Amino acid sequence: MKFTLGFSPCPNDTFIFDALVNKKIDTKGLEFDVVLEDVQTLNQWALQDKLDFSKISYGVLPLVLDNYFLLNSGGALGKGVGPLLITKQGTFDSRLTTSDFSVAIPGKNTTAHLLFSLACPNVKNKQFMVFHEIEDAVLSGNVDAGVIIHENRFTYQDKGLQKIVDLGEYWEQQLQVPIPLGGIVANKKIDTEISSKVDGLIKKSLEYAFANYPLITDYVKQHSQEMSEAVMKQHIDLYVNNYSIGLGDDGRKAVLKLLEVYGQLHGIAKINQSAIFIA
Repeated sequence: MKFTLGFSPCPNDTFIFDALVNKKIDTKGLEFDVVLEDVQTLNQWALQDKLDFSKISYGVLPLVLDNYFLLNSGGALGKGVGPLLITKQGTFDSRLTTSDFSVAIPGKNTTAHLLFSLACPNVKNKQFMVFHEIEDAVLSGNVDAGVIIHENRFTYQDKGLQKIVDLGEYWEQQLQVPIPLGGIVANKKIDTEISSKVDGLIKKSLEYAFANYPLITDYVKQHSQEMSEAVMKQHIDLYVNNYSIGLGDDGRKAVLKLLEVYGQLHGIAKINQSAIFIA
């Protein structure tokens, strides 16, 4: 049986899925047509019910629950892993709460946008763009500040940028749960027994990767967008952890809290929380 599977080319995702998609583990007769796209594209595809299995931002999860279950394995949650709000060094002032303050955000339906909205609810002048364009937008003055994710967390200071707010830290202080960044979802049109099997295969794929770490495989390097190996390892160390192997009770609690916050920010009295998780 063959299914479509989407995830990003970032080192944390390729690290997790390498053994699965390249059959370094027994895939139990399952095969995958793999598509590697930025997470905002994957979010849009999830809204269109396009793929069988996909990485998504947790920020879009409330909008796709009719069509997708959340899997236990393969996601990114944790502490100290959230997006950062940055600006040019020496330029930040008190305009963060004013209507003319402009901020670049990596996608409308991303977790980064949700966390920014929680921390800075008065900022309405937002420009949505692909994550790797945000630093240049700030440096050029096209926007006053930007929300950065992924490898930009490790390089922004080298480009003359400075942190205003650690949005993940704000989340942790306010809500006392890990930060849900991205998860893996399974289309509800697929038999739940198959989806559960895929969930288990993702776990085994990650366990295989951890067993061979700190080896960085050719598959990870191939899609790493010319990162140094040191930055790849920083990326993996930050975003891949025990929550990636399985959500557990704390991870599920964090996901439910995110759905609650989403509902509060969007004036939704109650989001249907039934049939969220695969098992």
